[in-house]
Formats: sequence, structure tokens, C-alpha cells
Amino acid sequence: MERVKEQQALREVYSDLLLEYGAQDERICVVDADLMNASSVSRFRAAFPERAIDVGVAEANMIGVAAGLAAMGKIPFTHSFTAFASRRCCDQIALSVAYAGRNVKMVGSDPGVSAELNGGTHMSMEDVAILRAIPGMTVFEPVDGAQLRAAFPQLLEHPGPVYIRLFRKQALRVWPEDMPFRLGKGAILRGGEDVTVFATGILVAEALDAADRLAAEGISAEVVNLHTVKPLDAELVLASTERTGCAVTAENASIIGGLGSAVAECLSENAPCPLRRVGVQDRFGEVGYLDYLQDALGLRAENIVQAARGVVAQKHGKLGGSGGCRESI
Repeated sequence: MERVKEQQALREVYSDLLLEYGAQDERICVVDADLMNASSVSRFRAAFPERAIDVGVAEANMIGVAAGLAAMGKIPFTHSFTAFASRRCCDQIALSVAYAGRNVKMVGSDPGVSAELNGGTHMSMEDVAILRAIPGMTVFEPVDGAQLRAAFPQLLEHPGPVYIRLFRKQALRVWPEDMPFRLGKGAILRGGEDVTVFATGILVAEALDAADRLAAEGISAEVVNLHTVKPLDAELVLASTERTGCAVTAENASIIGGLGSAVAECLSENAPCPLRRVGVQDRFGEVGYLDYLQDALGLRAENIVQAARGVVAQKHGKLGGSGGCRESI
């Protein structure tokens, strides 16, 4: 099934939501690190100049200022590229926000290979692993604008810190407009019986394409969007794999510490089954356009198809030895 791009870039949807809800709730404010135009929150600053703070290229200070605002009862949103929103200010997030229990919403934009021409320095493949390891943190990655719109009021109502992994450009349309959304609860986008594909972010569209290809081979794939990587919807993970007996994870991030690790931990502790992880394989990024980078780093539907074939064969005992599993990283 051919998918079309949404008319609005995700950063514009995010900016619209800040404006809409900011007009209703004076607690909502923005703290940015010299990227207001890149994130489109310059529109929020124009509408509510007293609630928009640009700290300059000082991401750690951005988090400290936001934590202070949250301590005063505000709902601050911070923004930077994922590399700076996670690695550069990790200690401030851990102590000033999470340890202190502050209600800060942190947006990391251009996740994984979507940093494109900014190259490996701006490609934080490990941001999910970093933030997921911090106690009390919620990690959410919207698949498209429709899902972000459905999620936004719940993000506001959530009382603790949230990391929002935001693809900045036009996303492929995936989330049905009428589908109910619950933060922390995954969603089955396509039912299946032979293998489950758990996916997030831009890999959800690839997973759906992979399911189409697998169906042509007689393999029925269930596609589950685990938009909230933490807390993981363990109930859905276990229920789906109980039906299918094997699983593949797909993410635009490192398989170490990300969605793949979260699902592997859940399954190994509760109901072990064949599992393979599609994602960035312990490497840095590079300069390139999105199509090239997805091909180069193995983030395509074909990679999901190959992984699905492998776990289905393993489930049926058609692989000997180690079951053909990828060498541990």
C-alpha cells in the first residue's frame, strides 16, 4: 500500500498545538536553545513573548531554567536536536528534572538518521537509551501529525517529565484519525498470526510495508505501534507474541537500550520467544539524505522482512545451532 506524506511538517503541527493549548493555559511556556525557527516555536514567541525564553546555545542551562519554571507551577517545553537534548544535558535532566520530580516536556527533534545532512555529530542514536534509563521518565515518539494531535492533551496532563522524540519534517500518514490514543499503551495497526513487528517513529510505515510483502509470501504479520517506549506496554507485547510466537522490533535508533532492548527485556523475563531487532547496529551516523541513510543503516521494510522470515523459521525449528540469530552486540 502506497503511503502519502502529510501536508504539514510535524514541527508545524507541534507549533500549532503549542499555540492552541497555550491560548487556553497560561502555564504553558517555551524554553529554547537558539533553535526557535528550526522548531517553528518562533510563532509561539510572537504570540506570547512573555512565555518564551531563548537561552542561546546553552542546552544544560535550558533544562535548568525549565526546571525552575516547573517548580513555579508552569508547564515548560524545551527543544533542541536530539543529540543536544539528550547527551549534552543529561545530568541536568536526571537531577534538576527527574530527581526533583519536575513537570518538564523535552522535545528532541530530528531523531536518528532524520538529522540527514547535519551528519553523525547531530545523529543521537542513543538518546532513547539515555532518557529511558532515567527514573520516572516517559519516552514518546509520535508516528505522524494525527498521533501527535491525539497525544498532546495527554502529554500536558501527565504530571511528570516527558521526552518527545519529534521527526521535524512531513511524516508519512499512518495513524487513523479516529483511532483512540492512550499514552503508555501501544496500538495494533494491523492484525496478524505468524509474527509481530513492534515499531516506532518512521519505522512504523516501513513495518506496514513489510507486512504487505510478507503477506504475499504467506506470512501474516501483526504490526504494533509502540509509540511510548517507556513505560512499555508490556501487556500488549506479551499478548501479541502469545498469539504469534515470535517478534521483530524496528526503530530509528540504536538497538542497544532502545525499543529493541525494552521488548527483549520484557519477553526474556516473562515469555521468551524468537526475537530480532531492526535498528542502528552499534554505529555512528553519517552525512546523507534520509533515503540513503535508511538504506545504509538497514532501516527499511526489506530489513524487517528478512528479520521476520528468520524468526518465523526459528519458531518452526527450521534453523539449527543458534537459530541464525544475529551475533550479540
